[in-house]
Amino acid sequence: MNITLALSGGGVKGFAHIGVLRVMEAEGFRICGVAGTSAGGLVGALYASGYSAEQMEARLLEIDQGNLFGRMHGDGPALLGFTGVTAILSELLGERTFEEIRLPLAITATDLTSGLPVIIRQGRLIDAVLATSAVPGVFPARSMGDHLLVDGGVMNPIPVAEARALDPGAPVVAVVLAPPLGWQQDEKIFSADNIPVLMTNLPLVYRLAGRLRLAQAFNIFVQSMDLTGLMLLEKQLKLDHPEAIIRPELGMIGIIDRVNIPELIKAGELAAIKALPVIRQSLSQQNRLKRKLFKFLSKSLGTENEP
Repeated sequence: MNITLALSGGGVKGFAHIGVLRVMEAEGFRICGVAGTSAGGLVGALYASGYSAEQMEARLLEIDQGNLFGRMHGDGPALLGFTGVTAILSELLGERTFEEIRLPLAITATDLTSGLPVIIRQGRLIDAVLATSAVPGVFPARSMGDHLLVDGGVMNPIPVAEARALDPGAPVVAVVLAPPLGWQQDEKIFSADNIPVLMTNLPLVYRLAGRLRLAQAFNIFVQSMDLTGLMLLEKQLKLDHPEAIIRPELGMIGIIDRVNIPELIKAGELAAIKALPVIRQSLSQQNRLKRKLFKFLSKSLGTENEP
């Protein structure tokens, strides 16, 4: 039962991806390729490097969430940095490259020099992960060759097409960590007077802004950018049409919030279990024939596995 995974970004919400991987492994699915954006790129890189869901959970439960986002000497303009994240990635990934991993992996980023999305499939994994995770303004952009790269989610929030290119004959399961459009209306939690979740972990900005107009303006800006990202994500899902969508219920969590890691992993598990009937349906004989036809046409046109 071959599938490929498209893992979205979401900051610390990315722990939910581990729960999805655990269920896919337990249910006997063979993950034959992973495409990831931002946090999805990080989890995808670990999984493609050979770490199981259990191994990832065991190691990440040990991290000090308060020391993940310190700045390092030489960091470019950004509110925060990746000191702790880089240390953990160096431990787990070392100098490993895309050529040394156990399954196909594609990591997306956005190139500020060209204004175009890019797909990273070569070089050091740690460089690709730090590039795809560089939320503009929050974390420093990453230089790779002639490119200045930031968060892949800026232009490619859910890399379904990239996952499909890794194995055109397998169904794509998209794991989306963002809530659906309009969720704020149901929650009734936002107003211009609220400090956004992100601000609670930016002490300097919080201290300077207080609850004055600067903080309110920042809140509105963050909400507006979130809406833009959600709209792009929904349009991309409709355009690329993954065979199944897993959408964990994660609530209101900022990208760098302190979180209960086991709870997020459990949310990923529950959402994956809920999606199992759709995933199994995508593996039916009729759907397999459709994908074989797609794979044949891809080979004929010379587009198979192009990034």
